[in-house]
Amino acid sequence: MDIQVAALCDAATDSAGKLNILGTFDTINAVQMPAVHPQCSIALRIIFEKIEEGAHKLKLNFVDEDGKLVMPSIDIPVQIAVPDDTTFVSRNFIVNIQQLKFANPGLYSIGIAIDGRHEGSVPLLVKLLQQKHPEAA
Repeated sequence: MDIQVAALCDAATDSAGKLNILGTFDTINAVQMPAVHPQCSIALRIIFEKIEEGAHKLKLNFVDEDGKLVMPSIDIPVQIAVPDDTTFVSRNFIVNIQQLKFANPGLYSIGIAIDGRHEGSVPLLVKLLQQKHPEAA
């Protein structure tokens, strides 16, 4: 298997096997902490080969820099069947997330595991912007 696309984005859709991604990002600039990101999506496109037919388990873990979960793990069962006239099949996975809360600034990541084996990650940096104070006149 091969992860072709792994992105954190504003929105994503699957249209007849085509993965459509809008607004990928890797940084959130917050004006206060805790910060709440109203809506985002995790978009994945994974290629499975003929030898990988059968049941698999995709697991996503959104963690902070200490490895603590930011939200509950996401488990996605996957059944792969590759047609006889080809040697691989692609699968798109989209996870929509609402009201994602970040307690602190820092480095976060989305770990991607298939069948219990870590296959990749998507980094996210949450920055706390310094507020500018108006100067006295």
